[in-house]
Amino acid sequence: MEPTRDMVQYYAERAHEYERIYQRPEREADLRALRAVIAASFDGRDVLDVACGTGYFSACAAARARSLVGVDANEQTLELARAKAIPNASFRAGDAYDLGPAAGRYSGLLCTFWWSHVPKDRIDAFLRNVHGRLEPGAVVLFADNKFVPGNSTPLVRTDEDGNTYQERRLESGARYEVLKNFPAAGELLGCARRFGSAVELQELTYYWCLRYRAH
Repeated sequence: MEPTRDMVQYYAERAHEYERIYQRPEREADLRALRAVIAASFDGRDVLDVACGTGYFSACAAARARSLVGVDANEQTLELARAKAIPNASFRAGDAYDLGPAAGRYSGLLCTFWWSHVPKDRIDAFLRNVHGRLEPGAVVLFADNKFVPGNSTPLVRTDEDGNTYQERRLESGARYEVLKNFPAAGELLGCARRFGSAVELQELTYYWCLRYRAH
């Protein structure tokens, strides 16, 4: 296999099969808990949903938020998000690493299943960028996968910076090498404490959920 690291291309091809990952029965209890936490976190807030994908978790946040703006680099996934016709939600193309001045300022930030795709040496810059769009006291919620041996896709290599990779195969037969990091609890808590307070880390069987208030 000639590995491809173009994440936008990978998710463009995967868009129409993406949500099948949420149909795995062993993960349903975790997903119910995660959806409930997200739904309860943004009451009356204006939420920025970074790397929103197909809008699966956008719908949870928007249910009680005042408004939600979902941003993603991929038009294929954005089409699926818009097709859900989520009340109080809109979606636009954007770069998670450079949201730009037009992004406005928000009282809530949601970012699901993206942290694991950020190279270790870009985490700090990524967090600075998204926090630049937030009001003081904004509710911040990140969620992502935990690595579960025997259930998670195996790791195929680790690079010199400590980033780990998986081989992903799509229904089309296309294969990609995808950056997928699994940060330790201490790493997540350390990042959150640099940018916020009232930090809470919830570790489920298959997922973690990090919440705090932005400085």
